[in-house]
This record gives sequence, structure tokens and C-alpha cells, in this order.
Amino acid sequence: MNQPGYQPPRVWVWEQPSGGRFENINRPVSGPLREQVLPLGKHPFQLYSQGTPNGMKVTILFEELLAAGHAGAEYDAWLIRIGEGDQFGSGFVELNPNSKIPALLDRSGAQPMRVFESGAILLHLAEKFSAFMPQDAAGRAECLSWLFWQVGSAPYLGGGFGHFYVYAHEKIEYAINRFAMEAKRQLDVLDKQLAQREFIAGEHYTIADMAIWPWYGRLVLGEVYEAAEFLSVHEYTHVLRWARALAKRPAVQRGCRVNRTSGDGHLPERHDAGDFDPPGRPARA
Repeated sequence: MNQPGYQPPRVWVWEQPSGGRFENINRPVSGPLREQVLPLGKHPFQLYSQGTPNGMKVTILFEELLAAGHAGAEYDAWLIRIGEGDQFGSGFVELNPNSKIPALLDRSGAQPMRVFESGAILLHLAEKFSAFMPQDAAGRAECLSWLFWQVGSAPYLGGGFGHFYVYAHEKIEYAINRFAMEAKRQLDVLDKQLAQREFIAGEHYTIADMAIWPWYGRLVLGEVYEAAEFLSVHEYTHVLRWARALAKRPAVQRGCRVNRTSGDGHLPERHDAGDFDPPGRPARA
């Protein structure tokens, strides 16, 4: 609880849950909490994730790669229920010692390899397929700069603004004001960038767009934290133009459905392109 006159102790000790929606899975130690073998599918890439913004980054890229004709990018997407602590199973921790989704097992080469952290997975796949990454030095540098901008900035939006605005067990004015200001500053950075170009890193669609859109694009579209009005997102006209354009891409729409546990057309697991519209289900517009 927020206590008037609270002073931090000289040495912090974890004595009780911190409160909020994720208190049952938050703890100050790492490593597996139980034995749990991860399932394996038939495809070269095995993705273990949930359809959060960080998870969407990777499923959007996989769907864009397949739409672009890269048949070797076929993947199995297995659901990791982070609210139930699946990320602390021994099999998942072997893939990602940090116990965060998404995690990828790449079996496309001579030896399987693990890749964790969403930005690293995007870069790994873009380089493997020579796709959605500029090939010239200047374009590559710009793309990577914006990719890592997202990696560094999103914690202020998710763990900062989103946590205190939505998930914290009580509303703390200072915390909400602090992170709302930073969220709006970041939106302003993007709006000024997109005023000069069609996509984040230039005139071509790249992994920078795929990394940023699930967080900031969906935020201005009213799909993240229900905070569009609170943050006055109508002010960011260039971000809105870009967000709406990407939302119309079929591969983006498919990627947003994978590993989701609720919502329109959600698809908890994906093992084949036919999983999106199986026989008996009306095709989506």
C-alpha cells in the first residue's frame, strides 16, 4: 500500500506479494519452478509465446514472411499462459533463462538454436530470410536504431504507464503522471518521424514497424490499455495514419490472432495456415 511518509528500508526484503494483477507470478528470483517439457511440432521454427504486444511482433513477422513467399518460415506457435506461470516451466526456462515470452527454437539449420527476446528474434529471422531489413548500410542502421528504440522505450509504456494505469492495485497519481508524460513524449517522437516518411525507418516496411506497431500502433487505435482518450492520441495524426495502414495488412491481422486466448478470431495455437479458417468456419473478410 502507498503509506504516507514511507521510507524505503536499508535492505529490501521480499516479504509479501506486491499486489496487482500479476502478483502471483512476480518474484525476485529466476529459474524453473516446475518440470515441464515443451511440445514440438513439425515445422522448422517452434515459437512459444502468448498474444501480447511482444508476442505479436514475432507472429506478425512470421505471417509476413510466409505472405512474401518464404515457405521456409513455416512455424508452430505454442501457447504459453503467462498468467498461469507456464514461463517458469523447465522447458521454457531452457529456451529463455529470463522467463519472458516470446522464445523461439530454430531447427532450420544443422543444430537447433534458441533465440529469446522479441527484438533478437525479429533480427534473427530478418537476417535468415534477407527480408524486411534494408540491405544498404545506412538503411540497416536506421532500421536497427528504431528496432532498439522500441526495445528500450516499451518498458516505459508497458511496465510503466500500463502497469500503473491499469494493473496496479491502487491508482498512484505521481506514477501515472510520470509515465503518461513519457508515453506521450514517445508518441510525439514517432509522430514527427512518420510526418516525413511512410514507414518508421523510411519508405519500406521493415521489422522496425513490426516491433513498434503492436505497442504504439495498437495504443492509438484504442486496443491497448483503453487509454486512447486519456492520452489524447488524436493529436498524433501521422501515427494514426501509419497504425491504420498496418492494421489493414492481412499478415498483420493473422499475426494478431496467434496465441491469443480471447478476442475476435483468437487462435491459441497455430500449426498450419489452414488453422486460421478451418473447414466449417466462415472465412473472415
